Amino acid sequence: MYVYVLQTENPPVHYYVGKSNDPRKRLEEHNAGKSTHTNKHRPWKLIVAVWFDNDDKANTFERYLKTGSGRAFCKRHF
Repeated sequence: MYVYVLQTENPPVHYYVGKSNDPRKRLEEHNAGKSTHTNKHRPWKLIVAVWFDNDDKANTFERYLKTGSGRAFCKRHF
């Protein structure tokens, strides 16, 4: 399972964190407007995808990235 981070291509900059087994396909779905959470900020670009062989660890990392300190971590490192 991948945990991925998307960033808008146009200002203002927005980020989206999600999980998928195929982040490139999921990016296409986000850019096609198939997600109600991301369709108003299209187009998106994939800035990082991290593979986890354990779903529990992927879920934990995704939840962390959705916190305030996790968003700061993303902006600093990705």
